Amino acid sequence: MRAAAEHQIAGRFREAGEIYESLHAAAPGDFQVNHLLGVLRQQQGRPAEAVALLTRARRSVPFSAPTVMCLGLALDGLGRHSEAEKMLRLSIRLDPRPAEALVNLGAHFGKLGQAEEAIKHYRRALELQPGYPEAWTGLGTVLHLAGRSSEAVSCHTRALQLDPRDRQAHFGRGQSLQALNRIDEALADFDAHLALRPEHHEARSFRLFLLNYRDDLSREALFAEHRAYGLAVEEDVRGSPEPPPFAQDPDPGRRIRLAFLSPDMRGHSVSYFLEPLLLGLDRRQFDVILYHDHFSVDAVSERLRAGAAVWRHVSGLADDVVEKTIREDRPDVLVDLAGHTGFNRVELFARRLAPVQITYLGYPNTTGLAAMDYRFTDAIADPPGDPDKLCVERLVRFAPTAWSYLPPADAPSPAREADAAAHAVTFGSFNVLSKASSRTLGLWREVLEAVPGSRLLVKSSGMEPEYWMARLSGAGIPPGRVELLPMTPGVHEHLARYGLVDIALDCYPYHGTTTTCEALWMGVPVVTLAGDRHAARVGASLLSAVGHPEWIASTPGDYVRIAAGLASRPERLRAMRPGLREEMKRSRLMDHGTHAELFGAAVRSCWAGWCASRESASTQPVLAACR
Repeated sequence: MRAAAEHQIAGRFREAGEIYESLHAAAPGDFQVNHLLGVLRQQQGRPAEAVALLTRARRSVPFSAPTVMCLGLALDGLGRHSEAEKMLRLSIRLDPRPAEALVNLGAHFGKLGQAEEAIKHYRRALELQPGYPEAWTGLGTVLHLAGRSSEAVSCHTRALQLDPRDRQAHFGRGQSLQALNRIDEALADFDAHLALRPEHHEARSFRLFLLNYRDDLSREALFAEHRAYGLAVEEDVRGSPEPPPFAQDPDPGRRIRLAFLSPDMRGHSVSYFLEPLLLGLDRRQFDVILYHDHFSVDAVSERLRAGAAVWRHVSGLADDVVEKTIREDRPDVLVDLAGHTGFNRVELFARRLAPVQITYLGYPNTTGLAAMDYRFTDAIADPPGDPDKLCVERLVRFAPTAWSYLPPADAPSPAREADAAAHAVTFGSFNVLSKASSRTLGLWREVLEAVPGSRLLVKSSGMEPEYWMARLSGAGIPPGRVELLPMTPGVHEHLARYGLVDIALDCYPYHGTTTTCEALWMGVPVVTLAGDRHAARVGASLLSAVGHPEWIASTPGDYVRIAAGLASRPERLRAMRPGLREEMKRSRLMDHGTHAELFGAAVRSCWAGWCASRESASTQPVLAACR
């Protein structure tokens, strides 16, 4: 047992499990064996087994605080949250030094999105034990989820002062720095975390997302990073039990069970493109299953739920539980809408949860996973040729543009704000500032230099004004020509801020998507620079779809020329503002019915491919015998 515990502490879970299992076979009623093997199963993300083992341990020693606490954590992983809370509260009463139990109760409330309740328990733990790194890290994590990322960074930094090898603190601080748009610092933290815990695929996934913002990384190097992730995940999957074969009827013409997995089935930018697609899908051809993986459920969630044959809220559930749920629902086609963005479950796709697996919409790159069969895109964002070689999935260019935009119902009318009309030309960017790479700042500087008297308006979440003023100034942009706008309380107010902007400037190499559509909907032209990868070609696809390819630059010089040309005709900008919305309404970007039809046809084609492969596999032995 001592040898097994040493393996467990060192993270060698497979070796520990083999020893514990032999001990369990010899002494199935032993308290220590049941407790330690139960804790191990919880660490491995196998909460159902953990609950069974820890419950058995409690029969021997009913009031063991560690057993009760671990049982609470395992119940949380199964989604049995009320039982979990009961166990965690009991563990606090049983433990004379309950700081760890308070931390776990804080984590419980954090998973449920109850930030204030979580913060309260973390602070209680720190009152009892101020030098407890895990409490500082937990507090930082929940502050980050509550949108208080600057405070979160301070908490994680305090944890690292107490324990420089605190892996979770590096991971948490990296997430918070990402939210503050400090990409290089965030990458340094993820690298430090992975140096201590190289097998942590979730951290590698976060890191991949951030690499898309870098303007000094070739697309070949970026592809290599994604494939390395895929190979590491696939190596782990090879050590897992083989899942049962799919029993679906391989009929290419039958109704398809089409499932979507996403953390963004809520008031989120992804929903502006997902909702019109789901509304337009032909329910005679598709049974739609939705897996929502975020604690927030709002009016958008309810609208999406109403149109689904099956709705599952899987937030906070362990991967094994989500996998079991999906397998029991038996989707024919499973669509990932997150890729390597936050709250993703992309790792699960390596386990092959459905006969056909597709990634679409949420992420501008390959997942790196061989089990992800297809990535849906278009021929502008991914021109035929080189992009196919730099993508593990097969690219399906299913429509003229891969996006179909549904603007907010309460968007204000496009209009220039009266008090801003007298000012010189105002350029603007409402993209998240993580996209403001050094090359982007250089482009903005050149545009301002080319248009004397013009100014730049910047609006972003996670913006630290002093930090960004210093960065803009360091890039040669005079602070006196820049205004940083604070966040607005709602979508209506956010869109109204476009009344201050004459021309929107896209970022490079990671283009805007929702922000580009919003600017156009509010009557503001967008200038974009097309590059050599999907993330740097989204703007080109969107502008082509609305009929304005003349705003797409192919070189930095073109970008400056187009922006300056638009600025030289302020009367045309004013006349364009109301008309641009009408152009969008008539464009491919808002032809929701055709887009859904093309998407459905592409899904059916992918499904037919799987059916043909099954038919081929079933006839192969007969053909071999005939020969």
